[in-house]
Amino acid sequence: MTLAEAAVAIPSASSSESWESLLPPLQIGSLTLHSRLIMGSGRFDSLEIMRDSLLASGCHAVTIAVRRERLHDAHGRNLLDFLDLERWQLLPNTAGCYNAKTAIRTARMGREILTVLGQTHNRWVKLEVLSDGSHLRPDPLETLRATEQLAAEGFEVLCYTNDDPALARQLQRAGAVSVMPGGSPIGSGLGILNPFNIQSIVEDLKSVHSNFPVLIDAGIGCPGDVVAAMELGADGVMVNTAIARAESPVSMAQAVRLSVISGWLSRRAGRIPKVPFASASSPEVGVIASRPGSGCQT
Repeated sequence: MTLAEAAVAIPSASSSESWESLLPPLQIGSLTLHSRLIMGSGRFDSLEIMRDSLLASGCHAVTIAVRRERLHDAHGRNLLDFLDLERWQLLPNTAGCYNAKTAIRTARMGREILTVLGQTHNRWVKLEVLSDGSHLRPDPLETLRATEQLAAEGFEVLCYTNDDPALARQLQRAGAVSVMPGGSPIGSGLGILNPFNIQSIVEDLKSVHSNFPVLIDAGIGCPGDVVAAMELGADGVMVNTAIARAESPVSMAQAVRLSVISGWLSRRAGRIPKVPFASASSPEVGVIASRPGSGCQT
């Protein structure tokens, strides 16, 4: 679909057609998503709010932290019982790992969970290897080691990393199917702190493989941050805290959903250049008054 066709084909409020149909599908490894938003499943006040927010977001992929205690709420209910496996692809997440060895073991546990749940076609793992417990920064060396090993074992690694273009290139060469640089620290809501580096990562990785998916992970605080990420050329975003801790998670999920589409379309529409002077939007021909200082008399 061309942009012109998309403009004509925008669904009405009463239409059953998905807004995501305005965008092409997103291929990550062997799986195809019809939404460019991946959502996290943590930090919601209840499993019901989580489920309703996921539905409102239109997402087709959901991360789950591979920790036995995190799969259950305070009442002992299993998070997985609230996820429609026909609707959502699960993305096991190695959150809370601080070295490659632990992350690799956790990824294998995630693969076992997917097998038990019947998603045997899904070889994804969202790799997080952190360097500290306060700022939750990724450990570059341990992340690279884990990526190499997991890729060798047949995993499709979606790799959380910092906004270092050199490291992003290393992770791509190591076999990651997607690189996911953080816009800012996890859960901070600070948005995209270094847009130049994010844009450099997008350009560098796509110069090797034009369809290589770059997703912004961590730091998103509001729909405006999502638009900014997409306008920088990101293929999608991973969002959790901005939705889960919003005053109205369901409403925020809807807003983030639309911001993904808005940002993607904006990037391809081509913004006007920034210039240090004004430019009248109305024609000056036939006006009844002359411009001050033009030397013309009326």
